[in-house]
Parts: sequence; structure tokens; C-alpha cells
Amino acid sequence: MNSSVVVEVRNLHKVYPSGTHALKGVSLDIYEGEFLVVIGLSGSGKTTLLKCINRLEEPTAGTIKFLGKDITHIKGKELREVRTHIGMVFQQFNLIKRMSVLNNVLAGKLGYMKTLPSILGNFPPQCIEEAMKNLDIVGIKEYAYERADKLSGGQQQRVAIARSLMQSPKLLLADEPVASLDPATSNSIMQYFEKVNKELGVTVVCNLHFLSLVRRYATRVIALKSGEIVFEGYPNEIGEMWFKKIYGEEAEEVEIR
Repeated sequence: MNSSVVVEVRNLHKVYPSGTHALKGVSLDIYEGEFLVVIGLSGSGKTTLLKCINRLEEPTAGTIKFLGKDITHIKGKELREVRTHIGMVFQQFNLIKRMSVLNNVLAGKLGYMKTLPSILGNFPPQCIEEAMKNLDIVGIKEYAYERADKLSGGQQQRVAIARSLMQSPKLLLADEPVASLDPATSNSIMQYFEKVNKELGVTVVCNLHFLSLVRRYATRVIALKSGEIVFEGYPNEIGEMWFKKIYGEEAEEVEIR
């Protein structure tokens, strides 16, 4: 692949205080402009991998480079600066329910602002304009002044995507973003991630369970099992043999259409 490397992970280990060895020597490159999907059973290390990349978790061993810079153990101001370029969308949306949709989206800009104006919610007009533009990208501009908890689950996830776009991210990480949504809404949400990837050129790394979604949206796939990479390749290469190897002999594939 000729694209430049956005993230370089080498021999990454994560051992939790409980003794759980969540990642065992994981190495991979994430390339500019790709839509990389990480698959695997619950507990395989998918979430831990994303959290190590954006440093919500401290790696136990190994190295992580972002845009050529070693970020493995950075802290404080240096870490905050790196995080302004990495968006994150979670399974449970992580919105402030009593706040308006617009203010939730504006919260994505806090890393760029001085402390006092951000505490007071004094956002300049250009930030508000940018927030409205990002809400338009995910198709919910008309809900800008609604309370976040008045929206459906799918709409709330779209707010979370718009919030992440406020960072103008070089990398967007999505941890099981459709796990709590119904099948029809899941496809809708994935289309917005695809739009962000293809139209805005943002590199996307997304954890998913359903292979039907993986085959539809991923440009490349890695599979984790017990903290190790057991597959790396293209979606159409995951046939029944690989499915059983990744998910177990008793597993049956569930389609989302």
C-alpha cells in the first residue's frame, strides 16, 4: 500500500492490574484514508487496542506511533495535543443528556480552547457554524436545539460522530458504534462513518461484530483472538474457515441487512 502510515503499533502488550493479558504482542500499521475494521469475540482485545491507540489506556509494553511521533507514554499537554487529532466514538454515545445537541457537538472543540471560555460555554461564532455544518453532514441539523435525551439511539450516535468531527481528526476510532442499535439503524450509522471516510478523507478504525457490515464497509480487516492478531486481510477473504477460526466452531454468522 502506497499510502502513508497514520498509526504504527509494534509488539503492543496490555496487562491489567487484575492480571488479564488483554493484548499480547500486537503489531500493525494503519494507513491514511483506509477504513480498517477490527473484529473478534467480546474480550478479544478490540476495545483495549483502540484505548491504547488514543491513550485512554497505558500500554504495558511495546510502542505506538501517531503520524511518526512516539506517543506510547506521553502525558499532560503533549497527550492533550495528540488527542485533538484523534476522534473517538463510543458504543454508549457518551453525550450529556440534559444539554442541547448543539452544545454536545461543541464539546468536541474543548481541546482547542482556553479553559475559562470553555467552562463558560463561550464558543465563537465560527465554532457554532462549524458545529452546524457537522450536524448537517450526519443529517440532523434540524435537531440542533433539542435536548440530547429527546433523540433516538441512532440520532444520538450521529451527534457523537458530529462531535468527533469538531476535532478535524486525522484518525477516527469507533468502538462498537452500532452494538446497541437495531439492524436498520446500524446500516444507517455505518453509512455516516463511510461518508466521513470517503468524502472527508478521515482514516477510520472501527470495532464491529457483524461480518455483513464488515464486508460492506471495511477496506481492510484484522481479527483479534485472546489478545493476538489471527487474521489480517480483506473482507472477502473471510470465508467459513476463517469465521470458525475467529469466532469458534459453534459460532453461526448473523446477517444485518
